[in-house]
Amino acid sequence: MAKQINRKIVLEDGSEYYGYGFGADVERVCEIVFDTSMVGYQEIISDPSYTNQMVVMTYTLIGNYGMTDEDYESKALTCGALVVREYNDLPSNFRYTKTLAETMEESDIPGIEGFDTRELTRKIRDNGSCKALITSADTPKEKALAILAQTEIPSNAVSKVSCRKRWYARTANAKYNVVAIDCGARLSVIRTLNELGCNVTVMPYNVSENDVAKMNPDAILISEGPGNPEDVPEVIALIQKLKGKYPMAGIGLGHQLIALAYGAKTYKMKCGHHGCNRPVRNLKTGTIRTVSQNHNYAVDPMSVDETGLKVTHLDIMDDVIEGLCSEKDCLFTVQYHPDTMSGPRGSISFYEEFIGLMKEGK
Repeated sequence: MAKQINRKIVLEDGSEYYGYGFGADVERVCEIVFDTSMVGYQEIISDPSYTNQMVVMTYTLIGNYGMTDEDYESKALTCGALVVREYNDLPSNFRYTKTLAETMEESDIPGIEGFDTRELTRKIRDNGSCKALITSADTPKEKALAILAQTEIPSNAVSKVSCRKRWYARTANAKYNVVAIDCGARLSVIRTLNELGCNVTVMPYNVSENDVAKMNPDAILISEGPGNPEDVPEVIALIQKLKGKYPMAGIGLGHQLIALAYGAKTYKMKCGHHGCNRPVRNLKTGTIRTVSQNHNYAVDPMSVDETGLKVTHLDIMDDVIEGLCSEKDCLFTVQYHPDTMSGPRGSISFYEEFIGLMKEGK
């Protein structure tokens, strides 16, 4: 029996894309972005940085290896919606425990498949990200546009994804104690620190300086996360109190928050960087690595000079700042996801630098 078109996406400009629904049967307004990754849809929909966003996957076949319990990036999925060219509901993977559609239904995430996602991706690329509504195919366009106009995407998504109380990720024979400020931390970052001999205390984004000090950390990690960094003044103020007292590193949103804490400015990008194939140059070494990125905001390069921070990494394609450092304060940041860099030692370089700061402080 042929599938019936039952769902559509409506953009703010009135464009409509009809297809077949999967996942949760709910209506939702999100910011729409595209991700150029060929694999990793499980990590993408479980990445807290995609909170309140509708993600268009540019790779055509999604769902073919199912969902695996060990590969989630967060315990609660907060991605807004998923758009794919072709969805496969018959996974071929001995490790899988659920299908993508089952997981999305349980997590209240709607999905749509079955139309030309190339056209939609080009529209986002050329016109920029915008609000989009995923709804029933029979919703009148006028009603859909009214919903889009009346619905505001929630700000300060960090408060939604951050932990409510501290939790611990310990490892045997630990050498260092790290406090991670949870702005939407991915579990793979915590696991990697454990593998490298670090006990990690994950603390809420609005934790106090005194509570951090009680943990007697060897270093502070400001995690990645969703949304506008200016919506999280609590973390900016915390960084200003902690900088120079402990070695510190920032990833993703943490990179932007550290920049703001030092007096730099950030701006919203046209369509952001989302995917695992962005080339980034390390200005210290001159080397170029292909990295995974997921950010809609970036640090304004014209605002860095008077902050005491130094630019360490640039995106080759558009010169967006992808890393900063302060040797004086034993601090560095990366905008990209360090644990998904390609190459035989790609995933270790960020962490080796982080651990090196802790060694110097011992």
